[in-house]
Amino acid sequence: MDGSKEQKRQILEGTRALLQAQGPPFPSYGQIAESGNLSRQLIRYYFDNPEDMMCQVCDLLAEAYRMALVKGVETLKGPKRLAFIFDFYFDLAEDIRKPRDDQAYDAAMAFAAGSDRIRTNLRGQYTLLGQVLQLEIKMLHPALSMEDCAEISYLFVCVMYGHWKLVVSLGVSENHKLIARRSIDRIIQSYANNDLAKLGNVRVWDT
Repeated sequence: MDGSKEQKRQILEGTRALLQAQGPPFPSYGQIAESGNLSRQLIRYYFDNPEDMMCQVCDLLAEAYRMALVKGVETLKGPKRLAFIFDFYFDLAEDIRKPRDDQAYDAAMAFAAGSDRIRTNLRGQYTLLGQVLQLEIKMLHPALSMEDCAEISYLFVCVMYGHWKLVVSLGVSENHKLIARRSIDRIIQSYANNDLAKLGNVRVWDT
């Protein structure tokens, strides 16, 4: 990694750490400089717009998940592959832990309320996750339609995100991750049993 890339990453890592520790509002350049052991002038040189910085922090957060998932599924096939993905997002995977970043993501969501760019970035992250899961579910459950798999992936994202907001942000017992994880298997089984009515023309993951 060249010097400029290393310095930019150091700035982004410092910002992520601050957001994880304290949540919003967005930290000052002075706080980021102290956290990353860098000068304020250097931070302004690379990021003269805090919105640009936050979008790249969002990318940094997503990268941690992407690397962990790739590591976790690279040797897995069939049911174990999909089970690992679900377990990972509810922090139930034995060897690879979910990143400890919930407060940083809470902050990003708060900033998204006032920023189209940050909102688009985060929406893209969750849409990509949903689309990947749609294909993974289809491979394991070929009898399900692509529309069914898209609905299941959307429900997974909703359950997963809502679960961590309740646990981390509001202090519900972390043991509830077992309830949330089990609900995904039950949702898939309901679709496999054709227990749910079709939604008609509703398209999932449209933006």
